[in-house]
Amino acid sequence: MSLILASGSPRRRMLLTTCGIPLTVSPADIPEIRQPGEPPVDFARRLAGEKASAVGGSAAWVLAADTVVHTETDIFGKPADDADAARILRALSGRWHSVTTGWCLRQGRQQALHHATTRVRFRTLSEVEIAGYIATGEGRDKAGSYGIQGIGAVLVAELEGSYTNVVGLPLEAVLSALAAHGIIGVTT
Repeated sequence: MSLILASGSPRRRMLLTTCGIPLTVSPADIPEIRQPGEPPVDFARRLAGEKASAVGGSAAWVLAADTVVHTETDIFGKPADDADAARILRALSGRWHSVTTGWCLRQGRQQALHHATTRVRFRTLSEVEIAGYIATGEGRDKAGSYGIQGIGAVLVAELEGSYTNVVGLPLEAVLSALAAHGIIGVTT
């Protein structure tokens, strides 16, 4: 059975296709605006649900996700420019932060909304390291201004939880849900 991925993220597509899951990519085009006072986890879950609804409506299963990098109340989105990337990396330097992916599996009116949170601690970064990482361009299109699956791995000192969640999709949980709904064969 085919799956519609309501995301243009090449990282999400790669995670799923590496597992042999046939899919069609149909990115949802919705405004990603945080509501006043909305907690980061609620924000990620809401966006995932809205993306699934925007692409859903047929008999096909839709998987949508949204990943946010955050502290208790602050969200660090995709950087606007290199100066913003430096600000974000300085804020994360030497500290723990969370990466939450809200994800939604939807078919018609049936919807399952989930989330996973991974805690990440950055090393204390020097200004030279921050400038060097920004110069790679790797973090320009990523929440939190870094990609753990690439050069950004050197920024990380510790991780508690799902590595693939930080990449963009908590694969173990998603695969279990896909199997439970009969979208893929049973996983072990």
